[in-house]
Amino acid sequence: MQNEKNTPQENKMGVMPVNRLLLTMSLPMMISMLVQALYNIVDSIFVAQIDEYALRAVSLAFPIQSLMIAFSAGTAVGINAFLSKTLGEKEYKKANTIAMNGIFLEVVSYLVFVLIGLFVSRPFYASQSEISQVREYGVTYLTICCIASIGIFMQTTFERLLQSTGKTFFAMITQGVGAITNLILDPILIFGLFGLPRMGVAGAAIATVTGQVVAAILAIFFNLTRNKELTLSFRGFRPDGRLILRIYQVGIPSIIMQAIGSVMTYGMNLILEAFGTAQTVFGIYFKLQSFVFMPVFGLNNGMVPIVAYNYGAGNRERVIQTMKSSIKFAVGIMLVGLIVMEVIPGKLIGFFNPTPELLEQGIPALRTICLSFCFAGYCIEVGSVFQALGNGIYSMCVSIARQLFALLPVAYLFSLTGNVNMIWWAFPIAELVSVGMSTFFLFRINRKIISHIGEEKD
Repeated sequence: MQNEKNTPQENKMGVMPVNRLLLTMSLPMMISMLVQALYNIVDSIFVAQIDEYALRAVSLAFPIQSLMIAFSAGTAVGINAFLSKTLGEKEYKKANTIAMNGIFLEVVSYLVFVLIGLFVSRPFYASQSEISQVREYGVTYLTICCIASIGIFMQTTFERLLQSTGKTFFAMITQGVGAITNLILDPILIFGLFGLPRMGVAGAAIATVTGQVVAAILAIFFNLTRNKELTLSFRGFRPDGRLILRIYQVGIPSIIMQAIGSVMTYGMNLILEAFGTAQTVFGIYFKLQSFVFMPVFGLNNGMVPIVAYNYGAGNRERVIQTMKSSIKFAVGIMLVGLIVMEVIPGKLIGFFNPTPELLEQGIPALRTICLSFCFAGYCIEVGSVFQALGNGIYSMCVSIARQLFALLPVAYLFSLTGNVNMIWWAFPIAELVSVGMSTFFLFRINRKIISHIGEEKD
């Protein structure tokens, strides 16, 4: 047992006023994720200058890239929630062991995606497009992104370790530096500036993975030098099956939930293949919506450790207040996104060097899909509360119902009309399903867990 001299001071997550704490922890992550969203969009803008097939190829890579993020971020969610709760319980040695097991799991996940890059890239593209140029662009891009994906796995893990101890400012710096690195390298490598060879989509992929590696190195540095609540060392390390199971109790539902997004995107691309340019429209939408969703995910990253910490500390009032504030902020952000997409969809699509056909299909698509935004803000925050309280299975059930049992079937049925504009209505319809289920589970978790937090200390 640690004596008082060696015990760290009370973490700000347990004492700072909730609204100020939420903004303090979330704003750095929201800013860094906005920068990430910006580089996602700019990356596609540069690729679009090659030709539409290049833009389509990069867009079609999204399901595998999303799956990669699902494994890296999903595991990190499990680490984050478990670690923050453990710190709230003042078990600092156990927190260090959790962190090392989490890093081990991320390395194993990276090795899986190396194999995917080597053996799955070509059949993956062959299943989505019959255009040979799209296939060749895509295989080149995706193979590089998978084989060199160690950066995204390490970046995600070490940033979440910073977040779990309340040091979101340093996580903001790592994400920002990684994104800026990508932005600088994109035009240089894609178009062959400063005497370098013109690399096209391969240059876009190399710029992406380089930015991730730079961010990972910086995140590791900050953990070793600034994160005093954790002592990271692999000396004498052995995987702990019990702790790994606890990490994955929250992590696996999160992985599945995000992986379902990959399945949904892949399924939508298959449905939209018959409508030609619609695949590119769908890809552009995902780039643009990231500029709205990323700040909400940044809010999540600030909210989850606060809820988990105060859950572990037995402070029910702070858990409830954090949850309510995060929902209000998220819905507000999504409202702004909805207004922008409704008012200037043509100007947004105009950044991607569009053909007349792309504009004709894209404008009604953005205006229809964005109707789901306000519902999505509520559902995202409620789902993250489930994860922070160790009940990620609820989030998983909502995600499965929304994307596999609502969105894809409705999109397929609407595609039978032959009118591509009907397909986009599947998004707001599916989000209404998500609202209903999220609310049901919120009442359930309030009755079973939230209302009982701190009772043993009364």
